[in-house]
Amino acid sequence: MSKNKIVRMTVAGLVLVVLFIIVFQVLIRKPYTTMKVAAIPEGEYDPAVWGKHYPLEYESYLRTKETAPSPTGYGGSEKIQKSVKEPEILINFKGMAFSIDYAEDRGHLYALEDLRSTKRIDKTTAGACMTCKTAQLAEIFNEKGWNYAKIPLLELLPRLKHPVVCGNCHDPKTMNLRVINPAFIEAMTQRGIDVKKASREEMRSYVCGQCHVEYYFVPADKKVILPWANGLHPEQIYEYYSAKPNNFAMDWKHPDSETPMLKAQHPEFEVWSGGVHAKSGVSCVDCHMPYMKADGQKYTSHWVTSPMKHLKEACRTCHTQSEQWLLDQVKSTQAEVWEMQHTAGQIVANAHETIGKASKATGANSAELDKARELVRKAQWYWDFVAAENSMGFHNPTMILTTLGRSVDLAHRAIASSEKVLANEKMNLSGKKPAGRDRR
Repeated sequence: MSKNKIVRMTVAGLVLVVLFIIVFQVLIRKPYTTMKVAAIPEGEYDPAVWGKHYPLEYESYLRTKETAPSPTGYGGSEKIQKSVKEPEILINFKGMAFSIDYAEDRGHLYALEDLRSTKRIDKTTAGACMTCKTAQLAEIFNEKGWNYAKIPLLELLPRLKHPVVCGNCHDPKTMNLRVINPAFIEAMTQRGIDVKKASREEMRSYVCGQCHVEYYFVPADKKVILPWANGLHPEQIYEYYSAKPNNFAMDWKHPDSETPMLKAQHPEFEVWSGGVHAKSGVSCVDCHMPYMKADGQKYTSHWVTSPMKHLKEACRTCHTQSEQWLLDQVKSTQAEVWEMQHTAGQIVANAHETIGKASKATGANSAELDKARELVRKAQWYWDFVAAENSMGFHNPTMILTTLGRSVDLAHRAIASSEKVLANEKMNLSGKKPAGRDRR
């Protein structure tokens, strides 16, 4: 028998063995089933009703009840005050509600419960605050349009029965992904993006981005606006706010430094958009709601949580390194960001206190104080943009660390300006001339 014939027979034998294994596996394995779309009535927000048709998704959604520390040690879903680890929060937000109550975020199931229980709301709180707390936003906006935003929140709360649920992100008839937040739709339209024409992959980030964003309320009617006219970068958003009059784009005046301040919200979408994952086509859902398999069914996990809790499904579909290596990389990045964030927050707090002392100086130079106030306003914006974002920098480490570096620099410059005012006062009291060039 020739050598070539032996080779051909060997190859043929191997092919038959492989085919036998494949057929055997198919016969003994329960085949994956195709999920049938169930038409849920419009206006049905109870996730238990949806769960009768989509039990795997519903069971995973219920896991958002779980509260636990983050696997990396940063963030997590336990309802604890952030000021315990970051006491600078009490100084930097002095004079406004976040100095009273600023707890870690919990899962979607707690959205309404946490809204009702926070110490930050009172009878003056606008209905706009419920925008991202319930799927019932869809029906309320259909009824009232933007008028809902100026209705007192305490009047709207009794009507709200369900928190962030299936209807926030899915059309009940088709199960297609959808966006219900009108502020997001309007902001994207202004950027030249028609959300209704978005691809499914784009929607896997838009449904998250409709709420995980920076926003503000128009003072007159409390309409919700996403400040993206100039772009999504923290510098561009600050420029947007700076072009507005203080009574329009000021969240409160700091009582120590007497500075008109801005409070950043949770800009995950903005930060992620400039990061390597977004640029590589990785959506929010890919990491935070990965595909799972159970009982022959492939489904999307609706336990929206840290990817570090399911590294195999969330990370190793793309990354070949071990789970421990991946976890260590995230921990390392977050540790660096935390140290820089904590440092920046402390220096900003020092700036507020120093400016406060300088403002009480006899004959204080108002121009120099205004300069210091603008510097600390911007420094705190940069610090807060990072501190309010929930990835501890991992969504975009380069931009985040650069932003914190700018915060530190601006805060130091604010301190230097206010110390110059104090130094001049000391010289005036001693009868000496202020420092500077003799212009005689």
